[in-house]
Amino acid sequence: MEKVRLGIIGIGGMGTNHARSLLEGKVPDIELTAVADVRPERLEFAAKELSKDLKCYDDGKKLIDSGEVDAVLIATPHYFHPEFVEYALTHGVHALSEKPAGVYTKQVKEMNEVAAKSDKVFAIMFNQRTNCVYRKLHEMIQSGELGQLKRMNWIITDWYRTQSYYDAAGWKATWAGEGGGVLINQCPHQLDLLQWLCGMPTKVRAFCHNAKWHDIEVEDDVTAYLEFENGATGVFVTTTGDAPGTNRLELTFEMGKIVCENDKLFYDKLSESVLTHCKTEKEGFKKPDFTRIEIETDGQNEQHIGVFKAFANKILGKGELIAEGAEGINGLTLSNAMYLSSWLDKTVEIPFDEDLYLAELDKRRATSKLKEDKGIVFDTTGTY
Repeated sequence: MEKVRLGIIGIGGMGTNHARSLLEGKVPDIELTAVADVRPERLEFAAKELSKDLKCYDDGKKLIDSGEVDAVLIATPHYFHPEFVEYALTHGVHALSEKPAGVYTKQVKEMNEVAAKSDKVFAIMFNQRTNCVYRKLHEMIQSGELGQLKRMNWIITDWYRTQSYYDAAGWKATWAGEGGGVLINQCPHQLDLLQWLCGMPTKVRAFCHNAKWHDIEVEDDVTAYLEFENGATGVFVTTTGDAPGTNRLELTFEMGKIVCENDKLFYDKLSESVLTHCKTEKEGFKKPDFTRIEIETDGQNEQHIGVFKAFANKILGKGELIAEGAEGINGLTLSNAMYLSSWLDKTVEIPFDEDLYLAELDKRRATSKLKEDKGIVFDTTGTY
């Protein structure tokens, strides 16, 4: 195989953006050969506006079965990601899923079990892991030079969206169509990075406010408190209602404080461990000395293109993935735990009761306003 023949399932906003990047040759080892969508108007758009050479299918499974592709990118509404991943992997086709991995962990766990039995490549579009700032921070944490984590705070409120954004598609911001709001749509990247950098929390207490700033069913404002196994604590704040908003990650470690903001990484490096200083310093108010350092990175941040390149390299035997598909369950576990905590109005331990989560989600899907959206017919189990 000289090039990976790729098909895209779902030619909405993200699918179209990815198609254009591939057709422009930004990923030399991938050739876009086919697209699929259940909406005829999107197939007409693809043939007219993207490329007349594309094979068009009215169902993703037909595309997978066509023999025209070696791999697929799945860019459908969230509930269908696991279904198409499983079908691709069990029919000899590599799979790259857009985020999130799915809507609920029980569904994604079943997908991961299927993937574990397959010899095909399974990846997920966690393009923020290509960001040089987060890569460097991950490297520093893994090296042990920062010592143990004491506290994390992430304010990610620059996801501002207008009402027209939500009104543009009937499945958006509904329990039946999308499975949630800002946590499941905008924040899978930050939740993935949170666990990638800090590890998985053991407890979550969250407050998810539905329709606080928009006329929608789901949450658009969230504040969550986290506890980690070593005693570290954290706060995660997000919304689609603030402007101009903030994206600031602050991590406090035994050896100092890291601030990640505006694509820069600053390290207030202590002269000694704060834990040691606390026990040995004789002056009651004296803090450890510190030096403020702007951490240098390699400056590389390929985003989606980087994930595509790594996906192709893995298939062609030339490299490794940015993120294994099975890792998608980790950030989803966090969002599910936050939802469940808010719904039950109490602290939730991780791992949580997945059957209880699904039962609570089903209550909300059963009364969701969405039943059909331009040919995509949803029911309360998230299938069509």
